[in-house]
Amino acid sequence: MLWLCVILAGILVTVADVFLFAKDKRPATWIHAFFRDTFTVNLISFFLMKYLLNVENIFDASGHGPLYIVKFAALSFVIGVAFLCVIGFIKNILQFEYEEPKRKKGAMAIKIISTVFFALGVAAITGTLWGKEAFGDLSPDQILINLNSPTEGTDVGVYISLFEGPVLITALLTALFCIVVFPKYKVTYKKNEKKSTFLSAVAIRVLCFLLAITILVGGCAFGIERFQLMTLFSAYFNDSPYIEENFVDPNKANLKFPEHKRNLIHIYLESMENTYFSKDLGGYFDENLMPDLAELCKEGYSFSHLDKGFGGPPTSTGGNWSIASMVNMNTGLPMKVPFDHNAYGTKDNFLPGATTLGDILEEQGYEQSVMFGAEAAFGGLNFYFESHGNFNIYDHKAAKELGWIPEDYKVFWGYEDDKLYEYAKNELTRLYETGKPFHFVMETADTHGPNGYLSKNAEKKFDNQYANCIYYSQAEAVKFVRWIQAQPFYENTTIVLIGDHLSMAKSFFDDVKNYKRTCFNLFINPPQELCNIDDGRLQNRDWAVFDMFPTLVACLGVEFDGNRLGIGTNLFSDEQTLFERDGVAEVNKELENRSNFYNKNFLFS
Repeated sequence: MLWLCVILAGILVTVADVFLFAKDKRPATWIHAFFRDTFTVNLISFFLMKYLLNVENIFDASGHGPLYIVKFAALSFVIGVAFLCVIGFIKNILQFEYEEPKRKKGAMAIKIISTVFFALGVAAITGTLWGKEAFGDLSPDQILINLNSPTEGTDVGVYISLFEGPVLITALLTALFCIVVFPKYKVTYKKNEKKSTFLSAVAIRVLCFLLAITILVGGCAFGIERFQLMTLFSAYFNDSPYIEENFVDPNKANLKFPEHKRNLIHIYLESMENTYFSKDLGGYFDENLMPDLAELCKEGYSFSHLDKGFGGPPTSTGGNWSIASMVNMNTGLPMKVPFDHNAYGTKDNFLPGATTLGDILEEQGYEQSVMFGAEAAFGGLNFYFESHGNFNIYDHKAAKELGWIPEDYKVFWGYEDDKLYEYAKNELTRLYETGKPFHFVMETADTHGPNGYLSKNAEKKFDNQYANCIYYSQAEAVKFVRWIQAQPFYENTTIVLIGDHLSMAKSFFDDVKNYKRTCFNLFINPPQELCNIDDGRLQNRDWAVFDMFPTLVACLGVEFDGNRLGIGTNLFSDEQTLFERDGVAEVNKELENRSNFYNKNFLFS
């Protein structure tokens, strides 16, 4: 069907070409025009689909939806018309002539409106393509929260790619549009020494206006479809009691800490997926990109959705990016969109009604620290950790203030992960020397999309930069764990390593097909009472990042009623998770809806 459309496009353009512009109608003229027009129009169409619209497998219509042929036909038609116009002007059959508009103000208003609509439409299309390429499958709640949150410390490469992509393309195409719409001219058609008006100035303005409307509507529809923005309707209007019905208040769960309180080291590994393992270990690739982590896992516990091999949690609503992942794991709640007013990213206004792991441990006398190589102000995380646990915050800004790095030092999102691990060793030593139980949190960054950051100390084992980043990052994480295991505090310390979310390095996964991507997880040295878990409870599990909250509490040797906190379930228990009880799709659907209970008790408390 696709190739029939290709030939048909060539035929239609050929017919118009010969009848409008050819001086003779001999068979040779028709044959020459057919091959030239078919090749040119379809080549341009396929090129635009591949490199502008980023359509994969452009020659395989069976791999796309039923509208693929229609979209290709529409694009070919537009390209065909443009091609015919170019031929007409080259042959001097079509000509521009000055024409003063009768209603100058009205004409100018139409031109300005058309230009604005066209620019907005192009921006919507290019912005959507850029967003998908730079950040992967952004969810609607992630987009809105980030728009309402601080962006300090964002990698400068993000802004550069934004400027080089959507901004420049939008500016260039809008400039070309202005060249067409603003001059005062008409197009005449000259053949056999007879000249007639082909397109009047009014007709050009009308066509430009219709084109602008089409681009605007199409761009908005494209963005809505790609970013699933229709789900926002549920968040606005459909109230669900699901969170309220399944919420267990940690303040009422009768938490019982052991006499000798355990330490917790929680390491968020940026974009660390089980996908990077080799196929025999549950991953996707022929060669294992995480051999050191695979070896380390033999000493701990990892929860997998597979019968055998490494797996993890499916994506869950309100938990698919770094900040949301942290909120889920520390509150047992999804991170929901604050529509009523900005409830994130400001001091004392980051889930003020939620009781977090940090709040619980602060009350128990824990010394708490969090460390980032990036800026903690990004997304308002500094306010979160300050207001929920009074954490010592060590980020890129603090590293400069403390003299760890020069004042003007910045690579990628801040400073490299291998430096981060060295500073973390110093902080852990300090925490131990306080004599208090401690809770240490850190997040890596070098494996952030789109291509990661490769330290100068890293081995270039693979041809692909991102693969090298993954390999080096996992090796450094294991070296850090080995250091911890050699310290006097290790015996009474649980270490948790977990991927914060799926990678946003879109191009790295272009060839990953028919594979369920999940985040890595590993629990090392949990309390002895958890170590008797049946192997069957480690495999074939459906769980969400919010299940980490009660699981982390349990990893501190804390006993509590019912093995549930927030809407999460202790994974070391025999209790079913909500995903296992109600199904992944059903739970995610419910969490997409507005929750008045959530808004009242956690957001705006």
